[in-house]
Amino acid sequence: MEPYWLTRQDLAHVLRSLEERGGKKPSDILRHAWMRNESGTEHGNLTGSPLPPIAEKLMRCSERRGFSLHEIADLGHLLDFSTLSVTSMQNWVKRDFKLYFHCPHAGKKYSLDQTALLLMIDDLKANLDFETIRRLFAMLFRECDESGKPGPAGITPLVLFDRYTDLFHLLDQRKLWDTMNGAQLEQTVWKEAAKSAETMTVLSAEQKAALHHMLFVAVISIQAARLQALARRYCHAALYMSKPY
Repeated sequence: MEPYWLTRQDLAHVLRSLEERGGKKPSDILRHAWMRNESGTEHGNLTGSPLPPIAEKLMRCSERRGFSLHEIADLGHLLDFSTLSVTSMQNWVKRDFKLYFHCPHAGKKYSLDQTALLLMIDDLKANLDFETIRRLFAMLFRECDESGKPGPAGITPLVLFDRYTDLFHLLDQRKLWDTMNGAQLEQTVWKEAAKSAETMTVLSAEQKAALHHMLFVAVISIQAARLQALARRYCHAALYMSKPY
């Protein structure tokens, strides 16, 4: 029985929908993912994987402005090769990235933008140290304002998360990662990232350049996380599945 899972694009679309900027309802996106996980079942014969509690909450609610750290960790657990944990996020919001997390901005919960920021940190740390990630964020985002939205007009963490997950999904659909030609892979990702950044007409030329680089780094970081997860799987097999001497 395959567990219920989401792509990063699915989760980004759920968050955008909760922000009331997506075309579909969160329940529609989550239901589509459930059907996809059940080998394309189209008529409600969903007797395989159970629906995780966090997905059930989102299926039932019509409005949500934020998530607790435990809920964000639960969302991360729905993603492939994510290592998101409550303990890690507590360190990020209190120490490593506290400029963006002075306090939760959706009651006692973290706003949709803050949620996206935590998901991004989890992706980027596959390749980058925290100091580098902070410098990249500083190129695009400002510290949190009272609404919990760090960023100049036109670009927010949620917009960025939506952009790079869409880009990764596009390249994944084209089987780009199956090629062993590193130069071709780099050129294609760079070109598609440029296209995505250029459509953000509200940004200045400098901001578009920063966004272009950020999209490239984020997409490559997701693939790096995938390879690291593969390495961990084989390492665990070597350590724990072989017979002791």
